[in-house]
Parts: sequence; C-alpha cells; structure tokens
Amino acid sequence: MVPAAATGAAHGAGPDGAGAVRATDPRQPALRPAPLAPQARLLPALAAVYRAQLSRARVSRIPLLFVATFQSVGIMILMRGVVDGGSEARAVVAGSSVLVVAFVALNLLAQYFGQLRASGGLDHYATLPVPPASVVLGAAAAYASFTLPGTLVTAVFGCLLFGLPMSGLWILAAVVPLAGAALAGLGAALGLLAPRQELATLAGQLGMSAALLLGVLPPERMPDVIVWARDLLPSTYGVEAFARTFAPHPDWAAVGLDLGVCGAVGVLSLAVATWAYRRAAVR
Repeated sequence: MVPAAATGAAHGAGPDGAGAVRATDPRQPALRPAPLAPQARLLPALAAVYRAQLSRARVSRIPLLFVATFQSVGIMILMRGVVDGGSEARAVVAGSSVLVVAFVALNLLAQYFGQLRASGGLDHYATLPVPPASVVLGAAAAYASFTLPGTLVTAVFGCLLFGLPMSGLWILAAVVPLAGAALAGLGAALGLLAPRQELATLAGQLGMSAALLLGVLPPERMPDVIVWARDLLPSTYGVEAFARTFAPHPDWAAVGLDLGVCGAVGVLSLAVATWAYRRAAVR
C-alpha cells in the first residue's frame, strides 16, 4: 500500500493531502489571469490627446504662428509688385493664406514627430491604452487649430492689398480644416517615416517650400510639368477652392469638388500617418 503522504506529494500537495483535492477536484474553478482594462474608445482618447497637445502647443507654437503669418504677408507684398489683379491676384492671396496652414500643419508637425521618435517619446504613447489613430489625429488637430487666426489675418490683408472682395472668406471655415488635415497627415507621416530627426526637419522644410512655390505662384505662368506637380500637392485643392470664391459669380460646384478632393486626400494622408505611427511605435 502506498502511504497517504506519498500520494499527496505525487499530486503536489502538502502532507495532509488537502492540496491534492484542490488540484484534482473538477468542481473547483480553474485559476485564470485577471482581464486587462479595456482599450479607450477613439473619440474620448482623441479628445484627451487633443487637449494635451493643445495646451503644449499654445505656449511653444504661438510665436511660430506669428512668423508664418508674417511670412505669408511679406510674400503678398512682394508679389504685389508683379501682379496687378485678376486670376493671378486670386491665386496669390489664396496660396499665401493656405501657406500658413502648410507652415504649421506640415512643417512643424513633421519636426514634432521626428523629434518624438528620436527622443523615445513614442514609447510613452505606446504604453497608453489609446488607439494609434487618436494620437495622430489629436496632434494633427491641435496643430491645425492654430492656423485659422493666421490664415484669416493673411486673407483679409491680401484682399485689402489686391482689392478683392471679402464676401467669400467664410469658406476658410472649410478650407482650413480640410487642407490642415491633408497637410498634417503628410507632415506626421514624413516625421514618423524619416530614419533621423534631421531628415524629418528637412522633409518638412521641403514640403513647405513646395507649398510656397506651387501654391502661391499663379499657375498660368508655370510650365505644364510644374502644373502637374502642383496637382499632386494636397493643399492645391484648398487653394483652388478659396481662389474660386473671389470670382464675381463663383462656381460653387467646382468649389465643392475641390473641397471634396482635399478631404479625401486628408483621410488618406491621416491613414498613412496612422500606419507610420504603428510602424515606428513597435520598433
């Protein structure tokens, strides 16, 4: 006969055999790990990231917004010497106004995500139970929010400088968020995909320069190759939509089409930026 103590030891129990009953009794519930907390939903997480980024950018980015506005106003003053009016003046005012969005949403956001990746700041967001899309969208929305005042000031100054009507300035309420989403998504993708922080800064500067050269200069004076390249720039459609509102009888169908294209490009660029964030966060 096998001793009871030996039987209990064979089942990993103590000398009294009580552990063997607990280990072999099918009536006892199996031990399971405690479930993790559910991941935060997209919209609440987006709002939290947006507020955090907004409070941070309010201190550090407002001076740069004045620089962006002053830069666009200076460009219009320079172009006033070679452009008198008509469609060319509309292109200059619309392009200079959207350039404020490009400076903040594309250039600064590319630098921010490049610095965040280089310093290991993405590890902080990767540990939070928030969807990756909320991080990209929250940061993009916070940076784009600062562009509306500068864009409006630039547009008003341009209308006074070139004698254009101000009745269509309300369209900026649609142009700024749509063009800002497209350019912010592009800027975030550039910053996250760049292997080094210096390259992210360079990519943001080149993107802003492209928005300057292709968006401000009248397309009538450009060769066909440059016009085709201009059509590939996301902000072009926001510029075209805004410029059409200066006409005596705006083609609102064309304005809506341009805004629709700008919005579709914005969704695509933000999706690419979200994928780039996931790719950078797991490395």
